Amino acid sequence: MFSLVYLIFFSYLCTSYVHTIMNNKDIYIEWAKGQTDMPVFMQPWWMDAVCAGKQWDVMFYPADATEPSQVLAAMPYLLRKRWNNKLRYILMPQQTQIGGIWIGNAQVNVNAAMVSFNEQLSQLGLQYYYQQYPIGSPCPAALSSLGYTVHERTTYRIEDLSNLDAVIDHFTKNKKRQLQKALSLHAEHDRINAEQFYRFHTHCLVSRRQHISYSREFFLVLEQKTRRLGQSEILTICNADGDIYAAAFLVWDNRSLYYLIPCLDMEQKESGAGALLALEAIKVAREKGVAMDFEGGTMSGVASHYKQFGTTKTSYFAVERYYKRWFRLAIFWNWINGLRYR
Repeated sequence: MFSLVYLIFFSYLCTSYVHTIMNNKDIYIEWAKGQTDMPVFMQPWWMDAVCAGKQWDVMFYPADATEPSQVLAAMPYLLRKRWNNKLRYILMPQQTQIGGIWIGNAQVNVNAAMVSFNEQLSQLGLQYYYQQYPIGSPCPAALSSLGYTVHERTTYRIEDLSNLDAVIDHFTKNKKRQLQKALSLHAEHDRINAEQFYRFHTHCLVSRRQHISYSREFFLVLEQKTRRLGQSEILTICNADGDIYAAAFLVWDNRSLYYLIPCLDMEQKESGAGALLALEAIKVAREKGVAMDFEGGTMSGVASHYKQFGTTKTSYFAVERYYKRWFRLAIFWNWINGLRYR
């Protein structure tokens, strides 16, 4: 009898201890499992991958939530620190298009939630805040009334992929001509590994006198994590001899497939490989039953390219705040020295 009582008491202590040490990330991991429409970029495992070696955390509404069932909204964020912790700011992690606050309950009072997140942000001692919010999020408008600056950004999407012939019919004549040029080329799925993709992307940028913006180690971690969870693919366009002309790293969630990192060998620019790469990515999205999101809509040349695939220009919003005016100079200095993501 004594042993049974002891066992029950010990189990209670263990349960209480586990509950006590459950931190914000633990709560977020459990809560996110029930958010089926949450963008891949806001998933806790994605944040682990893109913030490896850096400090990320999460805020909740209500702010005093101690378990997943209490959470109504959450904001994962990457906190960066410089100058012996005197310079503190929040930015989007690399290769992460969407972030900010995710509303997990339709009955949430958005204005009250934003007031709570604003108060929590003010307690971090920040000099600067910047995040890009999901398409259709009500949060940017509510944050604007609290003194945040909201910037419109654009992406290019194809929502309905059910009829592939109809999708292709909306391509411009130029893209259709490029596809005709690419008839001798073919697509291969996961033919190359992450290391080979990184080298190919580097080669493509060198030919344009550009430098790659992410490290080899960063991409290896990201590709391994997304592939293990079945949410990414490396797509390549090759000739008959197996030479790679173009490639793309694709990621997806339950709503969209993202054309995250496309690259084209400029020596093969006239081969039509770029148009074929986009078409094959569209086919992958169609097979997954999700929308196609081309991203990259803020650069005029890239936007012009994506428009030609019959896409719809879609707005989403970035939210920014300078807590200290002098940070404008500090962030400029970071850009000059390439320190944004280091």
